[in-house]
Amino acid sequence: MKQLEGLQAPEFSLLNEKGEMVSLSDYKGKKNVILYFYPKDMTPGCTTEACDFASAHEDFSDLDAVILGVSPDSEARHTKFIDKYELPFSLLVDTELEAAKAYDVWQLKKNFGKEYMGIVRSTFLINKEGIVQKEWRNVRVKDHVANVAKELRGEEV
Repeated sequence: MKQLEGLQAPEFSLLNEKGEMVSLSDYKGKKNVILYFYPKDMTPGCTTEACDFASAHEDFSDLDAVILGVSPDSEARHTKFIDKYELPFSLLVDTELEAAKAYDVWQLKKNFGKEYMGIVRSTFLINKEGIVQKEWRNVRVKDHVANVAKELRGEEV
């Protein structure tokens, strides 16, 4: 697994739930980016994580940060997910796994003795200069969003 901390974040251009193109470079010099990869809309862990980020959305805005979720789900599925849970941020469509592979989160997973390729839940904090300030891989949802906020505030995690 490649480490990205301290390096230039891989550029991407993906459609969001509204069919609008979103690129990492759109935020360079303007906002910190919390880029989080998750396996699938509407699943228990992914729903909890999305709702935790939604609850902290205002705090992150105050810290000059934007939240972007990324999964291989379609625009339509993202729209349903956003509507159902009133998510105040965009979800990006990565059906071709372009960003997932660039960030090295598309990996071999094991579950109940079965091996398969999938998204490893991961978050990347990208500063205004486009550098990966911090990366969290194999994320456990509990307390994760609070730890991202602490990192952004420069507090001990």
